[in-house]
Amino acid sequence: MTAAHRLADVQAGLDRACRDARRADRPLLVAISKTFDADAIRPLIAAGQRHFGENRVQEAQAKWPALMAETPGIVLHLVGQLQSNKAADAVALFDVIHSVDRPSLVTALAKAQAATGKRPACYLQVNIGDEDQKGGCAIADLPALLAQSREAGLNIVGLMCVPPANVEPAPYFALLAEHAKRLGLPGLSMGMSSDYETAALLGSTVVRVGSALFGSR
Repeated sequence: MTAAHRLADVQAGLDRACRDARRADRPLLVAISKTFDADAIRPLIAAGQRHFGENRVQEAQAKWPALMAETPGIVLHLVGQLQSNKAADAVALFDVIHSVDRPSLVTALAKAQAATGKRPACYLQVNIGDEDQKGGCAIADLPALLAQSREAGLNIVGLMCVPPANVEPAPYFALLAEHAKRLGLPGLSMGMSSDYETAALLGSTVVRVGSALFGSR
């Protein structure tokens, strides 16, 4: 399949889910381009995709400045874990950061914002399955982290999660939506290649899709 066909398939899947959920707004589609080089990314840009996500700051720095110079209007999302010492680089390059998950990172991002004058949209990442090996804020710590983030001047627009692997994701998506509503946050960054239609059914506003758009890594 061509990049254009894969993109159309994913968009059609989102449209189906939105019809089933009786929602008028399709979630924003972020193409996760981690590990793919510029030559693999360009066909998707040519097909009309403009929002892309990366896991690592250093990898994004190596390929995206040139790609963004070629095509105006690219919006770059950081979806992977962010080390505090990379906060300045992340704020300089990315438009959206999906992985704010601890007080030390909030402090580092606020300092980077002050230095650069840039204020990316941010999501608080939630460890929705309470998994020891995963990043993300504990559910109980969410109100305090949100308050700190707002006081520091971060532009918190929603919550993000990655459900536990190999289990039904719907209950975790519903739980994230419940907490976002309680906190008054409109954004829900949830859903990947294997479950983006389920996420759309349950209110996701952003889906992060990689292999369904690019093929296997």
